[in-house]
Amino acid sequence: MQYFLAKSEPGTYSIDQLEKDKKTLWDGVRNPTAVRAIREMHTGDKVFIYHSGGSPAVVGLARVASEPRPDPKNPKSAIVDFEYAGKIEPPVTLAEIKESKLFEDWALVRQGRLSTMPAPEKFVSWMRKKSPKAGI
Repeated sequence: MQYFLAKSEPGTYSIDQLEKDKKTLWDGVRNPTAVRAIREMHTGDKVFIYHSGGSPAVVGLARVASEPRPDPKNPKSAIVDFEYAGKIEPPVTLAEIKESKLFEDWALVRQGRLSTMPAPEKFVSWMRKKSPKAGI
C-alpha cells in the first residue's frame, strides 16, 4: 500500500463534504508532477486530505477506490475515485510539519502549489504517532 497527499481548498471540496458524499471523483489536476502521482495510485492506497486554504492542514484520510484513468475532459490529466476513510483530529498543520524539520525535502514543504503527491514513509510513520486513532 502506498500513501499520497491531495490538496483541496475547503471552500471547493472539504473533508466534511467527502464524509457526506462517502465517495468522490478526484479530477481537475493539471500539473504534470501531480498527474503522475495520480497515475501511480492503486485501489486500496490511502490519501491524506489536506486543506490548503485558511490554516493549511492535513484534515482527513481517504482510500483510493478505483484505478486511475484518463480524464475525459483533459487527455493530459488523470482521474481517480476516493472514498472517505476518516478525519484526523486535531488536524496536523503545515506549521507543525515544517517545525518538525523532518520533511524539508518533501514536495509539500518545497513546492507549495503542487496539489497531489506521494507521501514519504517517514511522514506516514510520523502521522501514525501524532494521530494513533486515525487508522493511518
